[in-house]
Parts: sequence; C-alpha cells; structure tokens
Amino acid sequence: MTRENIDSILQEDRQFSPTAEFTTAARIKNMGDLEALKRQAEQDHEGFWANLARQEISWQSPFETILNSDNAPHFSWFEDGMLNVSYNCLDRHLDAKSGKTAIIFEGEKGDVCTLTYAELHREVCRFGNALRANGIEKGDRAVIYMPMIPEAVIAMQACARIGAIHSVVFGGFSAESLKDRIEDAGAKLLITADGGFRGGKIVELKQAADKALDRGCPTVEKSIVFKRTAHDVSWTEGRDVWWHDAIAGQSSSCDPVWVGSEQPLFLLYTSGSTGKPKGIQHSSAGYLLNTITTMKWVFDIHDDDIFWCTADVGWVTGHSYVAYGPLAVGATVVMYEGAPTVPDAGRFWALCERHGVTIFYTAPTAIRALMKCGEEIPSKYDLSSLRLLGTVGEPINPEAWMWYHRIIGQERCPIVDTWWQTETGAHMIAPVPGAVVTKPGSCTLPLPGIDAGVVDEQGNDITEPDKGGYLVIKKPWPSMLRTIWGDDQRYVDTYWSKFDGKYYLAGDSARRDKDGYFWIMGRIDDVLNVSGHRLGTMEVESALVANEKVAEAAVVGHPDPIKGEGIFAFVVLKGERPTGGIDEALTAALRNWVGEQIGPIAKPDDIRYADNLPKTRSGKIMRRLLRAIASGEEITQDTSTLENEDILKQLRGET
Repeated sequence: MTRENIDSILQEDRQFSPTAEFTTAARIKNMGDLEALKRQAEQDHEGFWANLARQEISWQSPFETILNSDNAPHFSWFEDGMLNVSYNCLDRHLDAKSGKTAIIFEGEKGDVCTLTYAELHREVCRFGNALRANGIEKGDRAVIYMPMIPEAVIAMQACARIGAIHSVVFGGFSAESLKDRIEDAGAKLLITADGGFRGGKIVELKQAADKALDRGCPTVEKSIVFKRTAHDVSWTEGRDVWWHDAIAGQSSSCDPVWVGSEQPLFLLYTSGSTGKPKGIQHSSAGYLLNTITTMKWVFDIHDDDIFWCTADVGWVTGHSYVAYGPLAVGATVVMYEGAPTVPDAGRFWALCERHGVTIFYTAPTAIRALMKCGEEIPSKYDLSSLRLLGTVGEPINPEAWMWYHRIIGQERCPIVDTWWQTETGAHMIAPVPGAVVTKPGSCTLPLPGIDAGVVDEQGNDITEPDKGGYLVIKKPWPSMLRTIWGDDQRYVDTYWSKFDGKYYLAGDSARRDKDGYFWIMGRIDDVLNVSGHRLGTMEVESALVANEKVAEAAVVGHPDPIKGEGIFAFVVLKGERPTGGIDEALTAALRNWVGEQIGPIAKPDDIRYADNLPKTRSGKIMRRLLRAIASGEEITQDTSTLENEDILKQLRGET
C-alpha cells in the first residue's frame, strides 16, 4: 500500500435484489440487458450516444458531427444540430398528453395547484413573450431568484424557449452572493418574487434582491417580481415589474427559438476553493440527452408515475430532475415549497400519501434528520404508492440507507443511490433498479456510456479491491460542463490539469469493491491524514451513525502535533444534547464503538454534540465552518445561508 492511496475502513456486506414484481415491469429487466447496453457504448462510444440523441431528442435540424474533440478538453457534442429544449419538454407532448398533469404543486401553507402540459405550455409561452417585451433576446442572461414554486420552472422554460441563458440562484443565498452571481453572468434581467414561505416564515427574496441590485449589478435593466406572499415590499419604478403585469395581454403562442446544440442552456454557480463562485456552463442538446436517459435508466420512469424530487431548482438536482428531465419524458412532477418539518416531521410522507407519489428522490441529510424523529411518524401514513426511492447530494451511510429501505420503502422499493455533480449534469454512477443488486452505501456501477475509474496519484488504475484513490471519468459524455463562464483556464486547471488533460477529475475519492461497485469516500479535500493513513471522512461518519444513540455525524480534520491530523466529530444524538455539548462517558463509548467498527486509527480525538449540524436550507453541511471550529479558528465565511445560525454556538461548546 502506498501512502498516496486512501485507506478504506468501511465494511458492508448486505445486498438487496429488486423484487420480481419490480423487475417484471422495469424498462431494463436484468443484468444481461444492461450489460448489452454497456457493450454497445464500449464498442462505439460516439455511435452509442448519437443513436440515443436521434431517438430521444426532437431535432429541428439533425446533426452530422457527433463529438468534436479538436479543442479538448472543451468538447462539443452534436454541434451542427438545431433544437429547442422547451419544445422538447412541452410542445412535443401536446398531441398525446395535453391534458396530463405536468406539475403538482403544494405550498408550505397547504395550498395545492396543478398544471397540465397544455396549461404549462401556455404559461411558458406567455412569460416567454413577456421576457421579449422586456428586452430579453437570444443569448442574454437572466438570473432567477425564486421560491420553489411552478413559476420558477416556468421562468426557466421560458428562457430556454426564447434562447436566453438562465442562471438560477438558490433562494437561501444572501444579497451579496446574489450580487456576485448577477455580475459574473452579466445578467440583463432579474426574475424574483416578493417572498416565499419556508419554516413558517416569509423568506424576504425581494428585500435581498433589492440589496444586491443597489450594491452594483449595472447590467440589470429590469426586475420581474412574482407576487407570492403579498406582503409589503419596496419598489423601484422603471426597474421593477410585477409578473402579472408583465404577462397581461401576452399571447399564449410563442414560437421556440431554434438554437445550436452547443448553445448554453444555463449557468449554475457552485462554490470554488478560492471563494469566487464558478459559473458552470451547460449546453442544450447534450445536457437534455443525459437527463432523458437517466430518467429512463435510473428512475425507470413510466407514464403513470408521480415523480417527486425534493431538491430546489437553485441546485443542479432541481434543474435536471424537476425542471427538465421529468418534463422531457412527459412525466408528472411534484413540487413542494416549504420545509420538511412543517407543520411536523411527517410532511414529506403526508405529501407522498396525498399525491400518490411513486418515485421519491431526496438527500441523505433529509433522511437522517427524519430518522431522528422516529419510526412512528412515517408509520402513520400510507406509503404503498411508492415503488422506487432515490438519494442524491452526498454518500448515504448504510444505517440511513437501511432505515430508508425498511421504514419508507417497506422492504419492497429499490433504492437508487446516485453519484453525479453540478458539473456532470446528470447521473454518472447509479443502480439501474430492475437489474442491479444494491448494497447499502454504494452508488454501485457506472451507467452505460460512462467510463468511470479510480486512479492513483500518477493516474494509474487502482485494481486492488477496496483501495481508494481519485474518482475520474475517462471519456467525454454529452451532459458534461463545457467550461466555467468567462474563465476557460480555470475550467482546465480545476478539472483537467491533474492528469494532464487525460481524465476529468471529479474531486471525490472512491474505491471499488471485489464486485466492481463504487463507494464514494468523500471529497478529496476532506480526506484525513492520520499518522500516515489517509481516511475518507464519510466512512468514519458512517461508523458513528451506526450507533443506536447517534442520528447524524460530521467528521473533519484538525492539526495534531503527533499524528499530523486528528479526527474531530460533531454529533447529533437521537436523544437530548448533553449540557455544554460535552459528555465524557458518552464520548468514550462512541470512540470505543468506532474503534470496534473500523479500527483504532479511526477513533475521533474529540466529539462535540449539538442539536443539529450547520446546514444550508438545501441540507448541505457547511464543512468549512466545522473545520474552522475544530481548529479553533475564527469563522470568517458568510453564514447567511445557514438554516439556523444559533447552532454555531453549540458547535463551539458555548451553550
């Protein structure tokens, strides 16, 4: 073993096959069929994707060139083809599905509305015409800063319809973060709302938008504001326009603008290590293709499914599996505005029961938070409509996977644990549920046409089972990011320079087991180097959560004069938090537990207890804050996106 490899310390031997009932109805029914697809891709990588692109996308003008690698790592797919993404999501369904429900929306206060495909098409056309009336043309950028309501999807689709490039900014981001993204994109228009309902409160979107625009953003000419909460907001005449006024009198017919395959569909900003957010740029045709194929392969989507991805459209998951993928395959998608615990921790399960959800896709952080509330809450609801479960956003620890399987899936629903990124656009490694045997905590196998690998520091394949390394993708794929907006060199440096342009570097560490299954071990920069052993944080966290007293855990490193780096754990208990965040007896017991589970080298040096972990509204744990606390450093990062800033005092041990 070389010190540059990452040691795997997690052992998980349980396996779960899909039920005969699920497999019989599945699109891909067995490993033989799945392997046949993979062989097609291996034998003719470009031809495989070209055939799918011709089958799955409605083209205005077909493509001849499949993949252009002349300017690698700036790849182009289907570059001489012409299409419109909104047309593919709406118009092409109208003959057969005009009366089918496209969106089921439920607000936090319980208000429900539905939009058929015909109604959604009409509203997208009206808003597309409103955008044109406000000076937006093909190639212009519009920033969308909205609650999780149908109008957010309408705005995205309307931009796509007229060839404008949208950049959705998550509604939990601060005015300063919004300003940075508007300015980097050079946006001409801001689309926002007076506010949204979240956690029993009004989220002051218009107020934050005004602060952003007042501090800069000279390229913004207009701000279109949707009236959601109807509370008083400030107004700037000549700049601000109410949504309902903008669409008044607009035609319900809006011809789609046909664009080239490589026309940017959207920019989505993700955090960068330098502090300057990266504007991930996605194309039109390639992105659309992978969202369609993964809806079919991973979610096994059928015409009668009710599909609910709980992600906000401010994240890539909400782009791919709320706003585009489900609509492109003509599915019914659920949207929910509010928090999962309002009015209580049964809200998700109540929605599943009320709307007959069949496919449920959420984050491990949400699952662990709901686990903490006990099994009796979901048991109050009829979850028999569910047939498939999914997880996204981070590796899921085996204990949470098993709870999801037993309590929510009632031991009959396959779980698709999906690995992908903002940069990849769609699922890369995930179970095809009718064919693949699943293992708790593993994202299983790469999808057809995705050449993923685990390599060492020199870029050599690691063939030894359970030895960790860098997760890479070896061949270009259609939905890959094209560049970082306005910074091609940063794109090359961030994703391609490590292995001299040979592989896409995902930034995650991973291992493969004896069956070839992939296990994500955490971000490369989250790897702990303890006495010369490189350990993935996710595996230590999984061991902690396997203890019956622990609901959630996050592990970070901190400087240690002897070991180089020590392990600092932040733990949320299923019971009450110890006063002051310290319990020496419990800490000793948990340290011994981890030692028994995975070995003495992984024992945390320190454990601190809190009522929650520092998360954004989307459920992302802000690990940089935890690293600062563990190291005794002052917190200098922006904390405005935290769901609860008071939790920082507990994490420091002050309360």
